[in-house]
Amino acid sequence: MRRIGPANYALAAAALVPLVMLTGCAEGGGVRVEGPASTSVASPPASPSQEPAVKVDPIQLLTHDPKVGSEIKSDLKPCDGHEYPVDTSYGNVTRDTAPDVVINVSTCADGVGLGSYVYRMENGQYVDVFGDEQPPVYIDMNNGDLQLTRQVYAADDPVCCPSGEDVITYHWDGTRFTETSRTHSDYGTKANG
Repeated sequence: MRRIGPANYALAAAALVPLVMLTGCAEGGGVRVEGPASTSVASPPASPSQEPAVKVDPIQLLTHDPKVGSEIKSDLKPCDGHEYPVDTSYGNVTRDTAPDVVINVSTCADGVGLGSYVYRMENGQYVDVFGDEQPPVYIDMNNGDLQLTRQVYAADDPVCCPSGEDVITYHWDGTRFTETSRTHSDYGTKANG
C-alpha cells in the first residue's frame, strides 16, 4: 500500500471520499490507549533492522485478543471468499528491538476503517498496546510516532462527503501511547453544479 504524505493527505482523502460509504458505527466503540496486556499469540523476535523474522497472522492475533470488540471479530471474514479486509504493517513506534505490528480493519465493500490496533513484542508474545474502534479510523506510523486519522462528519453531511478530518499523533512514553498533538482540517465547501 502506498503511503501518502501529510501535505497531500487531505487532497487524496477528498478524491477518495466518493468511494467511501459509512455503513454504521459500533456501539460502545471508542479510543483505547493502554499499556501492556497479554494475548495467546506468540511470534519470535525480529532482527534489529525492524524487518520481521516471521510475519504474524493478523487474523489470529485479532481473534485471540480479548481487547478487540466482538463486532470487529464477528465481521472479520474474507472479502469475496479469500482476502481479509486488513492492512498490516511493521515498524518501530514503541522503541523495541522487535518490530511493532499495526493492523487496520476495514469494511469489504467500501474500505471504511472499523478498527485499528498496535501490537508490541513483550516476553516473546505480541500484546495489544493501542486500539481504536470508532469508525472511520486509520492508523499509521509516521517518523517513529503513531498517527491516527479520522474523517469528521457534520450533522448534515452525506455519508459520501465528510466535512474534514482529525489527525492525532501519539508518542510511546515507555509504557503507553500518549497524545502529543491534534490537528483538524476542513475540506472546504463543495461547489454546487
